[in-house]
Amino acid sequence: MSNNIPRDLVVILDFGSQYNQLIARRVRECQVYCELLSYTTSIKRLVSLNPKAIILSGGPASVYEKDAPTLDAKILEAGIPILGICYGMQLMAHLLGGEVTWTTRHEYGKTAISVDNPKLLFKGLNPNLICWMSHGDIVKRSPEGFEVLAHTTNSPVASMGNFKQNLFGVQFHPEVVHTPWGIEVLKNFLYSVAGCQGSWTMGSFLDQQIPLIKEKVKKERVLCALSGGVDSSVVAALVHKAVGKQLYCIFVNHGFLRKEEPERVQRTFSKHFKMNLIYVDASKRFLAKLKGVTNPEEKRRIIGNEFIKVFEGEARKLGKVKFLAQGTLYPDVIESKAAGAAARRIKTHHNVGGLPAKMELHLVEPLRNLFKDEVRALAEELGLPAEIIYRQPFPGPGLAIRIIGEVNKERLEILREADWVVIDEIKKAGLYREIWQTFAILPAIRSVGVMGDHRTYKYPIVLRCVTSEDGMTADWAKLSYDLLEKISNRMANEVPEVNRLVYDVSSKPPSTIEWE
Repeated sequence: MSNNIPRDLVVILDFGSQYNQLIARRVRECQVYCELLSYTTSIKRLVSLNPKAIILSGGPASVYEKDAPTLDAKILEAGIPILGICYGMQLMAHLLGGEVTWTTRHEYGKTAISVDNPKLLFKGLNPNLICWMSHGDIVKRSPEGFEVLAHTTNSPVASMGNFKQNLFGVQFHPEVVHTPWGIEVLKNFLYSVAGCQGSWTMGSFLDQQIPLIKEKVKKERVLCALSGGVDSSVVAALVHKAVGKQLYCIFVNHGFLRKEEPERVQRTFSKHFKMNLIYVDASKRFLAKLKGVTNPEEKRRIIGNEFIKVFEGEARKLGKVKFLAQGTLYPDVIESKAAGAAARRIKTHHNVGGLPAKMELHLVEPLRNLFKDEVRALAEELGLPAEIIYRQPFPGPGLAIRIIGEVNKERLEILREADWVVIDEIKKAGLYREIWQTFAILPAIRSVGVMGDHRTYKYPIVLRCVTSEDGMTADWAKLSYDLLEKISNRMANEVPEVNRLVYDVSSKPPSTIEWE
């Protein structure tokens, strides 16, 4: 939990929902600050935070199972407005004397819902709606003092509310896009029930963070590893705004960057922000380390370790430095250190769980409580150029893990040119911001072709374009045939050693976005 909590705090108690981050993002979209905490958080701790409201997330368990996640029932009597979502509503009903039971008529996916009471939660909405359901249990009977606010064919209590105690529940998921009016339900709860003011903006965040960074850093020097991505760029611009010339950014070019990227990053931060920028071209060093390496995880490990060595070597040249600024985001924290026993750790991020136990440098992580979309909004507040703000995600190891098999100078140049063609055509089509990620992949195979009546034996390029909201799931982008034809023609005409383009039409899951 942040030490600098905005006045309008909403706590989301996590019961293991796959949508827990999405709930938090939707609340933030309502301009209300929220944080995820474990369902095991004590009532003493919750009351001390003085939240305006509590949201109980969904989860995979059944409330009547042995060892099912639960909470202290006194939390429901603390006078804090509470909204239970799916499992959260079922738990509320179970603890307060209602009846929750398994049903043979499960509801998964889009479901018609009828509103019985249009007050508060459903104010201003159509009485007949479509929502997203995902449950096998139902609240068969709501607790005493609750009214049924909505129902479906199979759920007699699709929403319930106790207006006197400000306790509400919904069986559906208002946080997902498949419940198109779900954001209105959240706003009605946050504003009409909980009395939130909607004061959480990136402008207010910026005003808060500048003095906090100044207070922490004082007169000491700060290091920042600048990659050119939106996260590290925002950290650099934010810390520079707070402490100016006390910040030293180190931009390590490992040789696996996109075409003209080193020049763009240096131009932006040296001239536009006029900050201390140390550029290190270590491309030959990294390429030598990857000689003969084909395993993707080994590539990642080598690149990560070598990056730290280069960074530390440059840092030592500066002399005494006390702080390290980095772009840790809230999803990094959530995924690396699960919020509670019901939540599963997804992966350990290099800048959270991967940090050494003992560090001489003290961390400055001003973005630690922000989501990606908030970081982009903050970048606009800071005046960063659009090419950085809306840059698509790019992996730390760069093009090295988009080359299948061994990485060498020749293959890097082929992929770099192919990637340039892909991005250029996607931008010309006006799709760059719409698509989550667009890139080229160079597989370790060659295929026969015909160019100018001559037989060729060259590389194919795999084109990968996906749409997504958060990268956790993704679908392949339905590009037009005309656009695919343009990319294919340019690839064959402009990129030496390429004679074929194939398009990856796999979703995540079962595939991943990257190939390695």
